Amino acid sequence: MTEITDDLPARLLHEEHAGWRAMVEGRGGEHYQRAMTRDALMVVEGAVLGRDEILAAFRSAPPWDGYELHEPAVIRLGDRAGVVVYRAVARRGDDTVNLRMSTTYLYDDGAWHVAAHQQTPA
Repeated sequence: MTEITDDLPARLLHEEHAGWRAMVEGRGGEHYQRAMTRDALMVVEGAVLGRDEILAAFRSAPPWDGYELHEPAVIRLGDRAGVVVYRAVARRGDDTVNLRMSTTYLYDDGAWHVAAHQQTPA
């Protein structure tokens, strides 16, 4: 059993960057199929998406050109869970989006998994 240690902020930020890199590389759906829990949810402006809808959205979205994470914070939720909160700036073509995000991670079966994700315009 792996317990959350003082490296939790670095570990969860690493997981968050891995997801963003996958979206930049056009592999968002592939990445999150492995990285999400079976009952994962995503809260976006105007909707709550279940796992199948999330995967479909990632698979149909064009890749991002780049991203930056700002003001990250990590909140511990017991010994096998945590939340990453941050502001993201992402670019695709001439469009730039600024979002406030939070991702809840659970540690299970030897890996961290996304259980819930929320994003709102910054």
